[in-house]
Amino acid sequence: MARVTQQERPKDKAFAPEYQGALGSLSVNSSLTEVLAKGIEELRAAERDGQHREMARCGLAVAEAYRRLGRVTEADAAWKASYRAARAAGDVGAMAWALWSGGTLARQRGSLALAYRLLGLAAEMGERGGDVVVRGYSLAGLAETGRIQGDYQAVGELHEQLLAEARRRGEARHTVWALEGIAQMHRNTGSYDKALALFEEAAETAGAADDRRGRAWALRGIADVVSVRDGDVERALALLTEAEEACRDMKLSSALAYNHKMRGNVHYRAGQYAQARDTYTRALAEFEEMNEPRGTALSRLGLAKSLARLGRNPAETAVELAELRRTLDRIGLRHARDMVDKAAAELGVGPLPDVGHRVEEAATR
Repeated sequence: MARVTQQERPKDKAFAPEYQGALGSLSVNSSLTEVLAKGIEELRAAERDGQHREMARCGLAVAEAYRRLGRVTEADAAWKASYRAARAAGDVGAMAWALWSGGTLARQRGSLALAYRLLGLAAEMGERGGDVVVRGYSLAGLAETGRIQGDYQAVGELHEQLLAEARRRGEARHTVWALEGIAQMHRNTGSYDKALALFEEAAETAGAADDRRGRAWALRGIADVVSVRDGDVERALALLTEAEEACRDMKLSSALAYNHKMRGNVHYRAGQYAQARDTYTRALAEFEEMNEPRGTALSRLGLAKSLARLGRNPAETAVELAELRRTLDRIGLRHARDMVDKAAAELGVGPLPDVGHRVEEAATR
């Protein structure tokens, strides 16, 4: 099979550097089921031939496909196997990529301390191995981990640095990622105009680079801002529908679940509480199926607020919110307590009690 090197790729088009070796010709827009099937096929061939380096490279794609499909147990086994094969081959770059995959999975699973450790090791190993791409992706992973915790002061400068590096190297996909990260920080601190401009730039850049995944995430960000800033429900839902098509085509399970959670947010802000309840319930089931604790907790928060608006017992709402505050704190999201306390004040059920027991599932779901 012909191999496509990074130097041979068009500079203005997005590519997936995690698809390597025999999988190097796969597109960034390849469906994850296609990536997984091809990855397993090539991995088995490499195993039969005893080619450890190729086992590591193909195993990386398998791990990433499993992770993005929400199959976290298989993803965990796959990145570790990729690392072992890379170590056997003495391939420092491949070891760094495996650690990056493991660190990204750890963040997805809510194990933020482990994510920091693995991504830090990946960045160090990438630098030692002379692989600037995996070093950049690993630093980006560290920045994103800090961002979802709400530690904007610590990671804002790193986002800007990575954006400059991605633009200098002509990496469209990473440029889009950095734009979206910076936009999200502006959105969360109330700078909606700046956020919208950056999300729109990300969507335009992703579209020009044929990066459907990056564009889908950017459209979600635009929908969020036009919903919260302008109250434009129709436009927000239309943007989310467009993004959902790409998520479905590429089998992006996690992105699709976050799309549905945002749709719930749009309905809730518009006072459409029954629609919000149904959409949050859908997103919650999707996050629970893939064992994604952050998305699960945020969907539960939206669902609790919707149920409260629809007449749920205030005492049950208070217990649910208190438990969610503890869950989000345990994950390590620094603004979680403020988010939940704000919801409690909004719904008139504060101050929240300490939680010593769970509300029965039948009462909360």
